[in-house]
Amino acid sequence: MMISQASCCWEDRLKNYHKTKDKIPTMSRVCPETEEKSVCEAVVVVVEAISADVSFASNQFPSYKLGPDDQIIDEPKEDEKRPSVNDVVDKETGDLSEQHKRLSVRDLACKFDKNLAAAAKLVAEAKLNEVTSLEGHVMLKKLRDALESMRGRMDGRNKEAVEKAISMVEALAVKLTQHEGGFIQEKTEVKKLASFLKQASEDAKKLVNQERSFACAEIESARTLVMRLGGAFEEQELCSKASRAQGPNVERLVEEVQEARRIKRMHQPTKVMGMQREVQDLKSQIQEKSAYSIKLQREIAIIKRAEGSKSCPYVLDGAQTLGSCLRIRASSDSNASDISKCSFQWYRAASESSRREAISGANQSVYAPEPYDVGRVIQADILCNSQKFTVTTDGPINTASGLQSRVESLMRKSNSEFTVVISQMNGQDHTSRSHVFTIGKARVKLSRGWITKAREIYSNSMQLCGVRGNANAPAKALFWQPRKGLSFLLTFESEQERNAAIALSRKYAYDCNVTLVGPDD
Repeated sequence: MMISQASCCWEDRLKNYHKTKDKIPTMSRVCPETEEKSVCEAVVVVVEAISADVSFASNQFPSYKLGPDDQIIDEPKEDEKRPSVNDVVDKETGDLSEQHKRLSVRDLACKFDKNLAAAAKLVAEAKLNEVTSLEGHVMLKKLRDALESMRGRMDGRNKEAVEKAISMVEALAVKLTQHEGGFIQEKTEVKKLASFLKQASEDAKKLVNQERSFACAEIESARTLVMRLGGAFEEQELCSKASRAQGPNVERLVEEVQEARRIKRMHQPTKVMGMQREVQDLKSQIQEKSAYSIKLQREIAIIKRAEGSKSCPYVLDGAQTLGSCLRIRASSDSNASDISKCSFQWYRAASESSRREAISGANQSVYAPEPYDVGRVIQADILCNSQKFTVTTDGPINTASGLQSRVESLMRKSNSEFTVVISQMNGQDHTSRSHVFTIGKARVKLSRGWITKAREIYSNSMQLCGVRGNANAPAKALFWQPRKGLSFLLTFESEQERNAAIALSRKYAYDCNVTLVGPDD
């Protein structure tokens, strides 16, 4: 919109310039004569020429009033019948708005080029006006000097006429100076407009080139896409023709194969059915033999363990499932030392022959397996009277029934609460009422009512495992260290609740990239 207004603004200035150009006074050179008559005639000619070229309010000289420094106080009133500047601006703005809707970028570029040429022409004409104005000042000065020289030689009425002519020349000089100031201002504005139009023309050309490059790129991409689509359509058409050509042959071949199979089944139905029955019998025999082999392996392991236990005065009691307790006791047919005088160390291993891992802190005669022990063999070393004995479970620890479904039901909740009793705190016996052990997806909390004993998020400093030391009910107790310097031994209501709490907390900790284990694991 601003560019369109600028493109039309110079046209209005060009019209005004041509209107005011005719108002520049043109002076005739006058050479004063020695005779009074010739001088008066020359003054009359000059006055008539000046009055003919200068636009006055009337057909005769206006009645100017000169102030200090030869300034004109009263000027003739301009014609008030012309429209106001606001009306002209509103009209031009409306015309420009309508024209802007119809102009394209290319039209604007062409108009800018034309306007730039017209602005250059205006600048050239302004230079000519400067020369004309300078000549007018020179002529007025010479005329005033001539009139001053004549006034000294005149008297009476002629002298008054000469003085009146001198005042009119001075007024004309002032008017010429004012016109010259207006021309200078118009020249400055024309130069600004020319520079603005030049920059706008360059921007319009850049915009046209940019749009042209974008259009060419779009055309090239569309052409490439059309060529690719044409190639794809041709390839698809060739494939369809080939498939139509090979279709009858393939269908005929399929029909022949099906017919051959049907004939074969008709001629040898008994043989095919017999082979299927033989395969099923072989599968059932393999399953039976594999089950029998597993049973034999277990019996051999029991026999080997029994033979080894003849030399070992200690045995391992307890069910080999999660939720039970494994206890070491002296054999009834041996003269073993008192078990209270022996030292113990429990181990877990993937199998009896694999490398075993020591369970840190498990140095009592009783050990309650935890969820981490499921699928592993548990062993215990007994050191008594400088003699070392080893007892081992018959097989890997089995999971407890219903534990998996219990954990899955708890995971549907945002927080799971368990009723516990604090048996020990920081390694010291502690008697307390029941507390609530809350396991969340981001933190674990131990509280009673509004009082919070501990609340920590999952971190590498947190430890949680089944109890490994002295406890009244090892299968129901777990060890929890929320942070360094604070630890609890918590006893749950049942073995299943204790194992579910351990499995659930380790699952949530793993989701937070934290592994919950016991001390020194």
